[in-house]
Amino acid sequence: MGDTTPTALISSQAKQATDTSPTLALHHGINADTSAQKRALSYSITIHQLFEQVMQSKQPADRIVAEYFRINKKHGSKDRRVIRESLFGLFRWHGWLSQLATLCTAPKAWFASLALTAKIEGHPWQEFSDAWQTFAATPALAPLNDAGDLTHLAAKQQLLQACFPQHEFALTQLVPTWYWQHYPKSSEDEQYALIEALCSRPPIWGRLQGINSADALASLNASGIEAKMSDYFDDAINLGHKSINLNSLKLYNEGQLEIQDLGSQVIGHICAPRPDDNWWDACSGAGGKTLQLRSLMLQQDSHSKGSIIASDIRRKPLEELAKRVKRAHFNQISVSPWKTDALPVASDQFDGVLVDAPCSCTGTWRRNPDMRWLDDASAISDKPALQLDILQRSAKAVRTGGVLVYATCSISPTENEAVVEAFLASNPNFTLQQLCHPFTGEQQSMLTVLPYQADSDGMFVAKMIKR
Repeated sequence: MGDTTPTALISSQAKQATDTSPTLALHHGINADTSAQKRALSYSITIHQLFEQVMQSKQPADRIVAEYFRINKKHGSKDRRVIRESLFGLFRWHGWLSQLATLCTAPKAWFASLALTAKIEGHPWQEFSDAWQTFAATPALAPLNDAGDLTHLAAKQQLLQACFPQHEFALTQLVPTWYWQHYPKSSEDEQYALIEALCSRPPIWGRLQGINSADALASLNASGIEAKMSDYFDDAINLGHKSINLNSLKLYNEGQLEIQDLGSQVIGHICAPRPDDNWWDACSGAGGKTLQLRSLMLQQDSHSKGSIIASDIRRKPLEELAKRVKRAHFNQISVSPWKTDALPVASDQFDGVLVDAPCSCTGTWRRNPDMRWLDDASAISDKPALQLDILQRSAKAVRTGGVLVYATCSISPTENEAVVEAFLASNPNFTLQQLCHPFTGEQQSMLTVLPYQADSDGMFVAKMIKR
């Protein structure tokens, strides 16, 4: 998704946060007697400002929060954690919490939302949660004091239902209504698993480059990170859920660790580049998959002569790619930006072409819960024409016998299977290659990775061969 709001505007909005009248009105008259209550009230004001700013500006929450912290350097690490995790928790459960406005007055509904979020997310700041519950001043929150194990989604649902028995909290409300029109029909168990995954925090996944897993684990453990290797890919590593200062890690600084979700890593393994192949990454962005392709070549042959050209219409991601290539000490990677509609590379020359097309990013809703509520159905319906156009153009670069891989981080058939089928209908010289799902072992002609299958983001990939 493109950045349509200049950073200066976000900065201006963040600076004005303490003067946002709706926020001040909401918190007017709240008496904070203890130190914990005063801090809880201060956090509440900041979280409300940020929440409203995200909803009104329609800008990603992580960008707005990062800009807020850049300007407001007074916050310590604990402050940042309380503010950030509470904010993202509010978006994660917004489908339920938004209904409290019809059950309570505005101030009570807001503080009840904060207290409920802290409870169902298992946040450790009990003193602030208690203060928010006190500010809410509603007997409806009494079940919070006796809530048991809230590990599973059904238990969280039962807690909300116990607090507000006169209202229904359906699981499907945790995802916007319009989304279900674009999601394939599935069993109740599959739907439940998807919703539960979307409402849970994903781990940070990394990928190793030029280092064995034993040495990598030892280095990370020495840095206080309890990492573990993936059960699916030899170079994939789970770094847990805690925030990490990457610049403090030796592995990262020496190019031996890249942050890349496990679902995203599936794409490179489906591409399966050979050591001396020539590949084109047609929509490379900052180059996560470009680096993975080169790493896979080098794993097979340390003297690999294969090459990769990375292209994108945006300058900044390509500049970031250049930095990552340098840090990884990789050769044989070059950049050729899209400048016009014409191909930025030669036609009929590549053993493999990867088209990781722009999409709605519904597969990444676990990491960006705010986008569930900022987007509408057009986020999906507006993309297929562009995706097909990019795929049609990029296919011209594939040599006879070469492969064309189409991928998105969407889990909607509208952007995935439908686009591939439209492409194949007008390009009979391409045929689908049968794929093995890395997490389920199923044989499929087109592969969708769902978030609950291996604790990852959602992805789609199809592989075609040019006859």
